[in-house]
Amino acid sequence: MTLNQLTYFYHAATLQHFNQAAEKANISEPSLSRSIATLEAEFNVILFEKKGRNVQLTKAGNVLLKHATYILNEVQATENKMHQIATDGGHIDIAYVSPLARNYVPRTVRAFLSKSQNKNVIFNFHQDITSKNVEGLKLGNYDLIFGSYAENEPDTLHRLRLLRIEPDIEFIPIIQQEMVVILPKNHPSAHLPFVSSEIFGQYPVLSYDRSSGLGKYTHSFFNKHHILPEFICESPDENGIASLVAEGFGIALVADVESIHRDDIIIKPLIPAETFSHTVYMGYLRDHYQLPAVKRLIDFIKSGQPD
Repeated sequence: MTLNQLTYFYHAATLQHFNQAAEKANISEPSLSRSIATLEAEFNVILFEKKGRNVQLTKAGNVLLKHATYILNEVQATENKMHQIATDGGHIDIAYVSPLARNYVPRTVRAFLSKSQNKNVIFNFHQDITSKNVEGLKLGNYDLIFGSYAENEPDTLHRLRLLRIEPDIEFIPIIQQEMVVILPKNHPSAHLPFVSSEIFGQYPVLSYDRSSGLGKYTHSFFNKHHILPEFICESPDENGIASLVAEGFGIALVADVESIHRDDIIIKPLIPAETFSHTVYMGYLRDHYQLPAVKRLIDFIKSGQPD
């Protein structure tokens, strides 16, 4: 049984006339009759009975019509979906670290969907630490990921190191974030214009999850300055860290993101000689087929339009 045979049968069954069915299928009537005869021989049943100049379905023919209608509708739906994917539709799976969930991801996706050519794109959102997102990207679970790696070098050198570590992934820098110190409002250093790295050896420290990109990054800062902080808690994002700092549990070194700008904590820069920043990257597989919608999103982000 072929799709063409089912189509010819469907036309004959709904029109109840072989000649009209042949015209609709754009084939000769003998060709249509042979196709239906082949189906009858394959199934060992009679599908049509003659009724004057017309034909009518047998009981077996009615059963086949029910299934043929379902199959042909599914084929049409598949064709429509594939056409949509190739034009203004598509399905994009993205994964990101939690600090991007509050603003960057929703704003970027909303701006992308506001373009007429992207209005039918559907997104699936996934949130985890960078290492898990990288693993999911390589397994084909995600189309794009957003996150960070531990870094203690200029951006160009860091990208070269990423290329050596993950040669199958293209990393594109999208956000540069300064690192700052956050303190409880009543902290002894709250009145100072800036603080030095030494402060992390003097007070309890709240940290990012050490397996995350920012966790590795901040720990590399402490190692560089030969500091052994008294870590009392780890948190996956700035919002959780800031809430604990506000309650006086300790101090923290975090990325300067919107969620830490609140009334119950103090934000201090490090002294200029120790100022450093953190890069957030977009990642996708190199030399890998991308759906048109995914390509448009990559180009959209590269263009800087989300900002």
